[in-house]
Amino acid sequence: MLRSTRTRAWFAALTLMLLAGGLSPAAADTYPRQPGVDVIHYVFRLSVGDASDEITGRTTVTVKFLADGVREVALDLASRSGDKGMTVQSVDALAFAHAGNRLRITLPAPSRAGQEFRFTVAYTGVPAEGLHIRPNMHGERAMFSDSWPAEARQWLPVVDHPYDKATSEFIVTAPAHYQVVSNGRLIEVLDLPGGERRTHWKQSVPIASWLHALGVARFTAHHAGTVRGIPLQTWVFPQNRDGGLALFEDLSRRALTFFIDHVGPYAYEKLANVQAVGIGGGMELASAIFYGEKDVASGRAPVVHEIAHQWFGDAVTERDWDDVWLSEGFATYFALLFTEFDEGRDSFVNGLKRSREQVLGLTQKLPEAPIIHRNLDDMSKVLNGLIYQKGGWVLHMLRAEVGTEVFWTAIREYYRRYQNLNASTAELQAVFEQVSGQQLDWFFAQWLTRPGLPKVEGSWRYDAASKQVEVTLTQAQAAEAYRLNVEVGIVSTPGALPSVQRVLMTSKHAIMRFAASAAPVSVVIDPSTWLLMEAGPFVRRP
Repeated sequence: MLRSTRTRAWFAALTLMLLAGGLSPAAADTYPRQPGVDVIHYVFRLSVGDASDEITGRTTVTVKFLADGVREVALDLASRSGDKGMTVQSVDALAFAHAGNRLRITLPAPSRAGQEFRFTVAYTGVPAEGLHIRPNMHGERAMFSDSWPAEARQWLPVVDHPYDKATSEFIVTAPAHYQVVSNGRLIEVLDLPGGERRTHWKQSVPIASWLHALGVARFTAHHAGTVRGIPLQTWVFPQNRDGGLALFEDLSRRALTFFIDHVGPYAYEKLANVQAVGIGGGMELASAIFYGEKDVASGRAPVVHEIAHQWFGDAVTERDWDDVWLSEGFATYFALLFTEFDEGRDSFVNGLKRSREQVLGLTQKLPEAPIIHRNLDDMSKVLNGLIYQKGGWVLHMLRAEVGTEVFWTAIREYYRRYQNLNASTAELQAVFEQVSGQQLDWFFAQWLTRPGLPKVEGSWRYDAASKQVEVTLTQAQAAEAYRLNVEVGIVSTPGALPSVQRVLMTSKHAIMRFAASAAPVSVVIDPSTWLLMEAGPFVRRP
């Protein structure tokens, strides 16, 4: 997700989560999990119309019990408040209680481990959030889901947390002048009496609740062939047809090819780029990416970032909101990796430098904020800019630490191991340690759980007698020293590329010497742009 609205900065200081074995697995957001219950499939039957914003739903939920003795299944569903929220009419013939945005369903008998159970929730109401029902930029009525991060409950009865992924179907009845787009594969479009149309989409791959997509509008739906067997589609308002096709189709084709070749197979039945109401930027809904309508009209939607999310965030989903950087940091860096492949190293480095400047600014505003949350209990505080930009930089520095070839091998293994499942930072670390043969506790703790940044400054001089370049480096931040692998580049003649030496700095001050037959033209720190730091003055001494 790359949003031009709703991304907020926040939260107080967190402490290190480093145990002897690495990152602590105990940290978790405070969502009330149901360890004995696994939702495996939803069928969302919805009726929408033009006479009002009320929706009518019948959701069939299939659960699998993971333990004996479960007596209740709980779903998230917004309670009625004023003229908004949902009223539950029935849950088959089961007893239920609906209060405080929680629907609790009493089972007819205690569960047996391995047993599957199916029930249908009938409800109606006007969504307060989660499903935008409003005119689009052309004044035409439209309806679009926007369930990030925990707003699916505003219009769907679900486990509204990423830990419980499920397959799903949308069967939507709407006036026949609309088209309907959703996740997965189109099963059927049926015109009904009375000017209505029923559209059935089926998502056969398990996804998190906030990734469910529903768009109801007057569209141009353009089918642009396939990429490695994956259907590519563009769904835009007719008034934006030409610009939408130009924005999405060639770039999407190149990005899909890159990620399939470099990361692994695409997980879903199609890739649809959809112009949507109610959001800014983009939202990586599985197989049906939504983009802000004005962004599409301007031709500046974050296409590659959202396509990268189909691998990271969608197919491999963070098990817990504390680890949301596994979505946003990954999408940020992998968009830059596509730039490196598609446009070259210079464009990639320019993007890294812009990102580093953003991190420096954000760190000044959020000096006590690390990347990984701990026990997040406020869903309005899931995101800040550090999750994106600093998270992306962590992956770049991890690449520097293990080497580019090992980095890609580990990424492919991480994706292979956790595709269509959930993952944690600790599991990412384990994969990188296994593939690289390195112990990386210090790296993950330092860059993900520690707030702030190192500030590196220093000086250099040439000692003609010993024919050495003497470099003095200082970590000038107030906090304790970081462990830094610092590149020192020595430029021997005007216009020459630097000769690069990589040195390990573990204290606040270090002096290092490099052989040189003559005085260099200049000495530079981090010439290849591998280190996230605030660069202080670096001068030549007499």
